[in-house]
Amino acid sequence: MNPKSKALGQVRLGTQGFAFDDWVGPFYPPGTPKSRYLEEYAQHFSTVEIDSTFYGEPRPAVVQGWAERTPPGFLFSAKFPRAITHEAKLEGAQTTAAKFVETLQSLGPKLGVLTLQFAYDFGPEHIGRLDKFLGELPPRVRYAVEIRNRAWLKPDLGEMLSNHQVALVLQDLFYMPRMNWITSDFTVVRWLGRRSDIEKYDRIQVDRRRPLEAWAERLAAFVDQGIDLYGYFNNHFAGHSPASVRQFADLLEERIQSGAASAGQVP
Repeated sequence: MNPKSKALGQVRLGTQGFAFDDWVGPFYPPGTPKSRYLEEYAQHFSTVEIDSTFYGEPRPAVVQGWAERTPPGFLFSAKFPRAITHEAKLEGAQTTAAKFVETLQSLGPKLGVLTLQFAYDFGPEHIGRLDKFLGELPPRVRYAVEIRNRAWLKPDLGEMLSNHQVALVLQDLFYMPRMNWITSDFTVVRWLGRRSDIEKYDRIQVDRRRPLEAWAERLAAFVDQGIDLYGYFNNHFAGHSPASVRQFADLLEERIQSGAASAGQVP
C-alpha cells in the first residue's frame, strides 16, 4: 500500500447476542455449557452486541466478567435499556443513562458502541429532546442512534448527529430504506430481518446473498474512506447469525481488496 494513502477504517463484525442454545453443534462445539458460550464465541469473532442490556442495566460484576472472559482487543457493543429509550423516551433519563454508561465504561478498551434504539412512536417531534440528551451524555464514548420511523429521515437529523459525532445506525429492516448516512468517523450496521421468517437459529434458512453483496459494495466504500465499521447480525436476518457474519466478511473483504487493487494499492 502506498504509505501516503489514507488508512482504511477498522472493520468489526459480530452477532447480536451470543447465548443461543441452537448454536451448540452448528457453531459451539457439541456439549458446550452456557457458561462457556462467550469464551467460545470470542475465538471466532472480535466483537459482539449485547442485547440483554435493552431489558435492564447489567450488574457491574457481570460486565467485569465479560471483560475477563474475552481476549485483548475484543469489543462489546450494547443497547441502552428500554426504560430510557422506550418507556421514558429520554424524558428525565439523564441520570439513569449516565449510570448505565459508567457501568459499561468499566470494560475499558473493550467498550465498542452504545446504541440508543428507539421505537416507531419516538418520532421527529422529539428531535430537541434527543439533541439535548446526546449533548449531556458522558464524553469519550462512541454512541449511535437507531430510529424506526421514516419521518426522521430529513437533513436536520443528520446535522444534529454530526454535531455530536454520533452515528446513525444503518439498518437492514424490511420497512426502512437502505441509508448511506455517515455522521461520525464510524458507522454501525444492524442486520435485523423478520422474526416471523425464522423458527430455529441452527442454520441459514433464507438466502440473503444478493442484499449482502449490495451492502458489501456500500460499506467497502466507507472503509476505504477511513470510516470504522461495526456490524452486527441478528439470527432473524437469515436463520443463523454466525454464518451470516462469515458470509458477509468474505464478501466485504473481496470488495475491499478489489477496490485496493483498482487503486494500485496492492499487487
